[in-house]
Formats: sequence, C-alpha cells, structure tokens
Amino acid sequence: MKRLESNLKNMVLSLTLVALAAAALLGGLYALTKEPIEQQKAEKQQKAITSVLPTRDSVTIAEAEEVGNLIIYRAFKGDNLIGAAVQTEENGFGGAFKVMVGFDKDGNIAGYEVLEHQETPGLGNHMIDWFRTNKNRQSIIGKSPATTKFIVSKDGGDIDAITAATISSRAFLKAVQGAYDAFIAQNAQEADTQSCDAAAQQTEATDQLNIINEDNNE
Repeated sequence: MKRLESNLKNMVLSLTLVALAAAALLGGLYALTKEPIEQQKAEKQQKAITSVLPTRDSVTIAEAEEVGNLIIYRAFKGDNLIGAAVQTEENGFGGAFKVMVGFDKDGNIAGYEVLEHQETPGLGNHMIDWFRTNKNRQSIIGKSPATTKFIVSKDGGDIDAITAATISSRAFLKAVQGAYDAFIAQNAQEADTQSCDAAAQQTEATDQLNIINEDNNE
C-alpha cells in the first residue's frame, strides 16, 4: 500500500514537472516570436495604407485619427486632401477580421487590403480578391456608398456576395460602409473646424480694424 502511494506521488510530481517545463517552454517561444509577429503586422499595415490610396506619388500621411474602433490615415499632396486609408474591423463567419479601405477625396473606393481574418479557408479567403474583381457586380473599386448600396444583392443591394460565403460578404460590406461613414464624418468635422477658425480670424481682424479706426477718430 505504501509503495502504491509512493508511486502515485512520484507520478503526480513527474506530471507537475513536465507541465511546468512545457509552460516555461511555451512562454519562452511566445516571448521570442511576439516581437517579430508584431513587427510583421506593423509593416503589413504600413504597406496597406499606401497601397489602397488613389495615388502614392508625393503623398504625406497625416497622424492617425481614431474614431471608435476605426483608424483613419488621411493623405495629402501639399495642403490638398487626396483621400484616406481607413482601418476597420468586423465580425465575420469565423471571427473578427480587419480591412484597410482606401478612398479618394470624394469618398470613392480606391482599393482595399485584408489585414487579418479567420474566415473559412477556400470561402472567406476569397474576400481578399473577390471585391476588386471586375466581374458581374463583385467589384467595389471606384464605387461609393453614397450612390451604391453596399449590401449583398440577395438582400436587395448592389454587390454580389462571395459564392457560398454570404455571411462573410455581409460582414465585409458592413465594414466598408463603416469606414466610409467615418471618413465622411471626419471630413465634415474638419471642414466645420476650419470654417470656425476662419470666422474667428475674420472677427479678430474686424475688431483690430475697428480699434484702429477708433484711435484715428480720437
């Protein structure tokens, strides 16, 4: 009986040591791979920003602007806005995915890149190219949610869903619509800010002119 108890204790101790060693090994591997993985994600994100814009020539990317769970990278040529890249995310059939969507200054889609996804291989994977393929009503390139219904055609929209992947298609188009809404809202807010600044400058200039006129009258 004592021998049995002793063997049981040894087994438990051995299993515990094996589990601790495995945990330490996994922790070490995670620490070693975490930085390279994050660096690869950052590089992919930067490439996606420039690749989805309407042009890459002499473009300056402004500081990122966060709007909820979206990130807007507005692009300028000199002082002129030429468009923006908007990083958005949505839940598809297999889980969350991230997309970088590019717009020109008028809100037309210039391009997109799928950054991450967990959709079913062979079906959800098609979103990478499906919505920029010029066939039937698949492509969203050059279109704007202002004039096109970014809803799958079987739901009454203007875009054909990925074959056998309607849920993924609905989620993708919802993500693009959200990116568009954020881009337009941010532009409107910026325009209001600039208008207020201009009005304030005009008021200040008028006040200064009135002061000068009063001094002259004295």
